[in-house]
Amino acid sequence: MENDIKNGAHKRAPSKRKYSIKQLEQIKKDQQVVDIYVTEIDDSLNMIGKIGNNIKAVIPRDEASSVVGDDGLVDQKHIINKKGKVLHVCIKDIIKEDDNIEIIASKKILELKVRKWMYMHLKPGMKLKGVVVSTNEYAAFVDVGGGVTGILKLENISDIILKNAGDALHIGQRIDVIVKKFDRDTGRIELSYKEVLGTFEDNISKFKEGDIVDGIIRNRIKSGIFVEIAPNVVGLAEHVNGLEYGQKVLVSIKRIIPEKKKVKLIIIG
Repeated sequence: MENDIKNGAHKRAPSKRKYSIKQLEQIKKDQQVVDIYVTEIDDSLNMIGKIGNNIKAVIPRDEASSVVGDDGLVDQKHIINKKGKVLHVCIKDIIKEDDNIEIIASKKILELKVRKWMYMHLKPGMKLKGVVVSTNEYAAFVDVGGGVTGILKLENISDIILKNAGDALHIGQRIDVIVKKFDRDTGRIELSYKEVLGTFEDNISKFKEGDIVDGIIRNRIKSGIFVEIAPNVVGLAEHVNGLEYGQKVLVSIKRIIPEKKKVKLIIIG
């Protein structure tokens, strides 16, 4: 099941695998995961596409997600941007008419399957692959598989002070994350990203005094300007007028003090 915790949608070529009816029935029985390439979305928000070697498949709106709105329907946001993408699904039903086969596919079944697996196995310290689905000034939200979303708080994105999660991550970015907390009662998952970026010591070892490198303005204080030069590595430079948060600059590394986790920089451009 751990291998089934995959990203929910991908821009990649659809699988051309040939499935026999016997294989499809076994996949349905075992709730195995297959790919559907979505070719269109109809007026009722059903996703229509193909599985394997040209087998027609439909994801009805009520099977597009396990999350529904106050009206009991799956929100359009889970559907409208899926055309042209490959989705991971389970098979809910197989309709056979003469020599024709049509698959009723379900993301809902997969999501519930992933949630069940997570409830039983997820624990702090576990590494997962995820996709950033949204960012704001407090956190990023990451799909860690089957539509299950975890929260990545600002302080867990980097050791560097950020104003917005979008300063370090972008929507659609694929990242590795570490499970920080998992509440089995609520299903809430707290994640951390900074641990996978390497420590200050690891990252500063790639530089030496005198190097000229790219940096990003991250903060201003009375004594100078903090500039990020690598993940989890920020240095202090003297004030230069006209620079703003998030601006890219060129800096020279004046001094590295690893025991104090400090770097002194000169902004040169």
